[in-house]
Amino acid sequence: MHPRRPDGFDGLGYRSGARDEQGFGGAFPARSFSSASDLSHWVTTPPDIPGSRNLHWGEKSPPYGVPAPSTPLEGPAEEPFPGGGGSVPGQSSEQLNRFAGFGIGLASLFTENVLAHPCIVLRRQCQVNYHARHYHLTPFTVINIMYSFNKTQGPRALWKGMGSTFIVQGVTLGAEGIISEFTPLPREISHKWNPKQIGEHLLLKSLTYIVAMPFYSASLIETVQSEIIRDNAGILECIKEGIGRVIGLGVPHSKRLLPLLSLIFPTVLHGVLHYIISSVIQKIVLLILKRKTYHSHLAESTSPVQSMLDAYFPELIANFAASLCSDVILYPLETVLHRLHIQGTRTIIDNTDLGYEVLPINTQYEGMRDCINTIRQEEGMLGFYKGFGAVVIQYTLHAAVLQITKIIYSTLLQNSV
Repeated sequence: MHPRRPDGFDGLGYRSGARDEQGFGGAFPARSFSSASDLSHWVTTPPDIPGSRNLHWGEKSPPYGVPAPSTPLEGPAEEPFPGGGGSVPGQSSEQLNRFAGFGIGLASLFTENVLAHPCIVLRRQCQVNYHARHYHLTPFTVINIMYSFNKTQGPRALWKGMGSTFIVQGVTLGAEGIISEFTPLPREISHKWNPKQIGEHLLLKSLTYIVAMPFYSASLIETVQSEIIRDNAGILECIKEGIGRVIGLGVPHSKRLLPLLSLIFPTVLHGVLHYIISSVIQKIVLLILKRKTYHSHLAESTSPVQSMLDAYFPELIANFAASLCSDVILYPLETVLHRLHIQGTRTIIDNTDLGYEVLPINTQYEGMRDCINTIRQEEGMLGFYKGFGAVVIQYTLHAAVLQITKIIYSTLLQNSV
């Protein structure tokens, strides 16, 4: 995402006589000066702040048809503008545009990876708890059980395993980059795509999920393990457990532990479907928002503030909609996947019915099909949606943060214009 330069930007429409072209997409007519000395009055050293004007303090571009003065211009002493602004209005708006865009993206990432982590913890605990009588399908019961966990175990009960989730993301990105470097598999799909290119790209994603799978299992255990009996493991414990799962060392597991080979298909299936659904939804939402923005610009009904907002929020909204749709659609498959990964790991979870006891995981699924049939027979179809209320809270919180940042950003822009 790159911020747009305001329409009132000056000082870039002047070119030397050797170039006969329009500056900045035709918005400013090209000018010709008689000599390099004339040009030197207007060309200055690049500023320290990216995106600021190429003129010194207080200088303005000359009106059309007025020649440049014969003596160099010297900017006046640095005095603050009336009102205490202390900077050129256009420069201030451009800098605010850049910093606000960075802040909006940072707020979105913070919400997705940090603020929503308690919802992810409770959601996973509900998914693997086959004992539970309360399915927590609404956000009201989820808030109640969160309060109980926080009261009995402290705040750490809702933030456990957050470091391991970042490690899994890093392993995933690193594995994808390394595989794409040493294989012809494309990391991105070009606009002129073909079925072969898409197949190779999805193969790259599949290999990435396979590499990250043992670390994902270790991260899942850290997020659902009860804080009551959990040791103070280091931040790299996820890597240690993941490697131990591959080579068969580390913490001893029960005989019910499923081999990694039997977990490849459900893990890759969930990862690839999640990627495909989120990519399609993101493209559709971006296309709709861009068309809406384009028509509003044609009607000349868009304010400068709205134009700057259009530079950032369409992509954030598209990412939000893509994640929401993919998580909702694949929630039953995610429940099955988490139960298969957690089986046989001797994990003790919190009692999501009471909030102050612990329960062991003693499932005996033989594979993905057996897990699906067992959940449907013993827990019903709603058993696939245990903990769904946490998803509602997670994305409600995310939408609220996006709306608050949008309001703050709009207010700052209106005050600076």
